[in-house]
Amino acid sequence: MSYLLRLLLPDRPGALGAVATALGRVGIDIVSLAVVERSADGAVDDLVVQLPPGGLADSAVTAAQSVPGVRVESLRPFLADGAGVADDLDLVDALTDRPGDASALLAELVAGVFHADWAILLECAGPGDVRIREASVGAPDLGGGDYASPPRAAALPWLPLPEAREIDPGEGGLPARWAERGMQLAAAPVGCPELVILVGRPGGPTFRSSEIARLAHLAGITASLSRRPAR
Repeated sequence: MSYLLRLLLPDRPGALGAVATALGRVGIDIVSLAVVERSADGAVDDLVVQLPPGGLADSAVTAAQSVPGVRVESLRPFLADGAGVADDLDLVDALTDRPGDASALLAELVAGVFHADWAILLECAGPGDVRIREASVGAPDLGGGDYASPPRAAALPWLPLPEAREIDPGEGGLPARWAERGMQLAAAPVGCPELVILVGRPGGPTFRSSEIARLAHLAGITASLSRRPAR
């Protein structure tokens, strides 16, 4: 089984290599690596790791933290395959190839870029009127409770959304169980505050400021392509 392992690495040459060696000793393979943030204090990296048959998830935490100065921020099962989209550039390529479908592609593919499980494109059509324009595979039911087309979600008090930010499940309109599950959410306006992409990672890790900025950038590109006149 694959897991997403987020590490806080010290600003020291060889720290990541030492982690890879420690994981390898217990039979854990690194499938992919993404740098989330870098600063003078160190780096935040996301590793997708594959455990050996019968391996325990805790062994990944123990192995990583056996390297001095390394901290594990989170470990969770990794289910998103990203439909072949692994990073921001892959997604931008997909968007520019099909600009007329840019909004739908953003909702379909952006979860894979952020190692998330799902994404939903929401439209605030008026006070208390939130519609689901697009949704990725595995996106949750947001409780609209009707058969409207497009389907509606429960009223979300944080919409319209003027700028990209984390969303606290307790802000209202979202399933109460999400807070208990440690659901981490980030959202960004797609061209206007009324059209918003919402991305979810059950169980973490939290969305860092660099990820929020990247999500805002990708949403902005999507909006620009959607407004481009057809040739």
